[in-house]
Amino acid sequence: MNDSYENEFNINDDHTNIPLDFTENHKSLNNKDQEDHDHNHDHDHDRYHDHCHDCDQEQESAGEVSDGSGVGGPSPAEIKLKIKKSLLEFRCKIQDAILGNYLLGERDVALTKENLREITLWGVPLLPSKGHEGTDIVLRKFLKAKDFRVNDAFEMLQKTMIWRIKNNIDKILDEDLGSDFENVGFLNSRDKEGRPVCYHLYEVYKQKGLYKKIFGTQEKCELFLRWRIQMMETAVKRLCFRGGVDGIIQVYDLKNAPLQGMKELHSISKKALLLYQNYYPEIIYKNIVVNAPFWFYTSQVLFSRFLNQRNKKKFIFARPPRVTPILLKYIAPEHLPAEYGGLRRNNDQDFTADDKVLEHKIRANSVSRIEFPVHESGVTIMWDITVVGWDVTFKEEFVPDDEGSYVILLQNQNVVGDSTRNSFYISEPGKILITVENGNFKKKKMYYRSKTRVTVPMFILLS
Repeated sequence: MNDSYENEFNINDDHTNIPLDFTENHKSLNNKDQEDHDHNHDHDHDRYHDHCHDCDQEQESAGEVSDGSGVGGPSPAEIKLKIKKSLLEFRCKIQDAILGNYLLGERDVALTKENLREITLWGVPLLPSKGHEGTDIVLRKFLKAKDFRVNDAFEMLQKTMIWRIKNNIDKILDEDLGSDFENVGFLNSRDKEGRPVCYHLYEVYKQKGLYKKIFGTQEKCELFLRWRIQMMETAVKRLCFRGGVDGIIQVYDLKNAPLQGMKELHSISKKALLLYQNYYPEIIYKNIVVNAPFWFYTSQVLFSRFLNQRNKKKFIFARPPRVTPILLKYIAPEHLPAEYGGLRRNNDQDFTADDKVLEHKIRANSVSRIEFPVHESGVTIMWDITVVGWDVTFKEEFVPDDEGSYVILLQNQNVVGDSTRNSFYISEPGKILITVENGNFKKKKMYYRSKTRVTVPMFILLS
């Protein structure tokens, strides 16, 4: 490995400036993600200073803005007023900086005055007088990251824009970074509130050939970091800065992660998290670390000193037995991949996320049953079931309506692990009966769905 890689990124002690020197040969294309804004004319500058939007949704930050604690601290109304004043002051500061052509300082990345008026972040215009409804949402993220200190928020925004321009981040989605990263991370579905969910898998790094292929040289390490940024930009593109979801969830799966020999990966992961902290404020809603081995908690104590307190609170850790329950708090079962105890499968030909999922509670030390009645013959019924935590006895049967017909046992076993899916061709009316015996002292939750489709039996096709 190239030993100079550790010093390449020049991380300052205060973690506020992390310059990146990426390879200059990436292909530059026109940014297809730029929004077409209706407001192209300039508004009177003095009139702008009288404009202020409501900041009610920032009440969750009340404790973080408070100067006092306990009795005698600011009231909710005072905190709300402070938030609104901070936003108004920040808007005015941004307006002055853009119209005065000093938003980017005196750096060599400075734009012409005309281009600066059109500057955007994540597809949202930064010039407040344009009246874009997403501008306040973006500005509030920077304010919240700096506890509503306007000067600090302005400095953070300025450094973010300089970093993006220097590293051509607005064009990063047009870049082809190769196929080496296909199995190490992916963007998959959404959480219950509609936030995109990114998954990062560490088990694949056990393949020494793959690890060397990705991290064998300094240039490859830089490419991997740029891919992490590209993935973040892909997720951000799916956000709505018009009052919809404006954050993402990241899931880091440490299952079977190698214990040693991942110095480069750990170094890049640290740099990526710092980039997210400094240049994507309040974009990450939660970082969920699943299947974390015991040794990880020791290393986490050392790593946490690189993050500020606000971002430390965004981390959730789940040991293997708690992975499914924790993920299901945020991600609906139809969107959670089957390997994590959900019902979602890649390239699923049978079910979609729109197929309704029902919840069934199984009491402790009890036997519970659900039924899928089928009143017509000549169809195939399919069903999808998962029990949170499993550790139950699970039986599937077809029970015909005709008492003279035989009950058909489809499955009878102790099930522990991923969701289970089965199907059965119905030759006569009846029902699929699912019996779950919970021998534990704690209640269980089961999620399930079913659907039928008309089927022509194979023996008819062959006759």
